[in-house]
Amino acid sequence: MSSFADNMTAGDSTAGEDPIVRAAAIQALGNMNGTVVSIDPSSGRILAMVNQKLALSSGAEPCSTIKVSVALAALQEGLIKSDTPVNLGGHYSLDLTHALAKSVNLYFEVLGRAMGFERVKHYANEFGLGELAGYEIPGEQLGVYPDTELPQAQGGVGRMCSFGESISMTPLQLGALVSAIANGGTLYYLQHPTSPEEVEAFTPKVKRLLDIKASIPELLPGMQGAVDFSNGTARSLRTNFAQFPVFGKTGTCSNRGTRFGWFASYADAPTGRIVTVIFLEGGKPTFGPKAAELTGEFYKALYERNFFQPKTATPQSTVAQSATGQ
Repeated sequence: MSSFADNMTAGDSTAGEDPIVRAAAIQALGNMNGTVVSIDPSSGRILAMVNQKLALSSGAEPCSTIKVSVALAALQEGLIKSDTPVNLGGHYSLDLTHALAKSVNLYFEVLGRAMGFERVKHYANEFGLGELAGYEIPGEQLGVYPDTELPQAQGGVGRMCSFGESISMTPLQLGALVSAIANGGTLYYLQHPTSPEEVEAFTPKVKRLLDIKASIPELLPGMQGAVDFSNGTARSLRTNFAQFPVFGKTGTCSNRGTRFGWFASYADAPTGRIVTVIFLEGGKPTFGPKAAELTGEFYKALYERNFFQPKTATPQSTVAQSATGQ
């Protein structure tokens, strides 16, 4: 599959999207074969969804983005904190912050085997994997979390926790999870308004509350390190954007010759937070750090369009309210 494509936005439903966010997403994606989904984490509103056919598809192997779910599960189980050294064999040990920032597969294999498949699956399902992320979004397909462990000959639960092998995840599922991290634990149904009237009448819909508030501060240093560390997998984002803190996770893998590149993140702007998932598929030019680079271009384009400026026409200055155009 080619890493580049034309006419990817044909057929997109855009009347209910934030025009600034959509324009910035289209500019950042360029002709890369992929999709951009941008979400207001305080409400679950999809602000823009570029290349909706791909965004709403049955998804793909999550690659290393699955490590966010695994890390949260291990934190919830009390196995680790951000700075707990985990022995990876011999005299080699590593903590969560550096394992996330550098996307160290062996670390998450060890965590996965320590928890076992049933616990790993329990938390993944709790975090929204294996179920539709959207609320009555036409055309949304299901990303599936398997009911059985990957055979040991193929790596077992360790491989599932490091690469996401045998798992299918959609950009919406990943976006909903990162939104819950960004907002402190509320897993919203994602909604995609299709008209200005629907935007005006928008009401958030809570799927469930996740008891992750205490775990989030342990998770975030690794997600920020991916962007800010000199050897972080998402350091390419800072080539284009350095104005606000960004917390994220890359993912790179391939399936039957098609390469996948993921980057899920949120930017912590003074006026509110905004979640972005970029998913790319194609050949050699497609990989997670490229998705991170494009995410930096997206945040830069929003910044240059004054999206993050305080909105004086509304009582509160939030990304949600800026997105409604009020």
